[in-house]
Amino acid sequence: MKTEELLIAGFGGQGVLSMGKILAYAGVMQGKEVVWMPSYGPEMRGGTANVTVMISDDQIDSPVVMKFDTVIVLNQQSLNKFEGSVKPGGRLFYDSNGLKSFPTRKDINIYHIPATAKAAELGTTKVFNIMVLGGYLKIVPIVSVEYVEQGLYKSLPERAHKLIPLNIEALHDGASIVEIIQEV
Repeated sequence: MKTEELLIAGFGGQGVLSMGKILAYAGVMQGKEVVWMPSYGPEMRGGTANVTVMISDDQIDSPVVMKFDTVIVLNQQSLNKFEGSVKPGGRLFYDSNGLKSFPTRKDINIYHIPATAKAAELGTTKVFNIMVLGGYLKIVPIVSVEYVEQGLYKSLPERAHKLIPLNIEALHDGASIVEIIQEV
């Protein structure tokens, strides 16, 4: 397996960093080499946030990359900033909530995960990010879902453990709602 270089970007408060952390824990528990590098502005909630996650069976030589295999964007600013950061032939995932324009590149694979709408349907936005993660893992099964479930216990504070069954359901919901927009 080659290294999966992933960037997740959105507003603070959307669970961007948590999503990356859960994925990183899952990779570690599955015995893979992992890098997790969060980045967020001073605004935190409501400001921009992104996280780089790298997962590999082999040693990761450098945690710094300019182009990614996969980019997940959760708002317009992130789409505008990071669409160009996807390697040709790579993957871009997005949730369309709040987007005024959509991905335009013709040399990448594009997937839509309508997680905001599905989370609203279920009556809780707390699982939005896990739905996105489930959609991503359906297309790019870089780690097993069972390890993601274990990663939830490692990364969520104990007071939130009562929400883990809902998160596990959301993970599976995300896998069922991912839509192919374009495959090259």
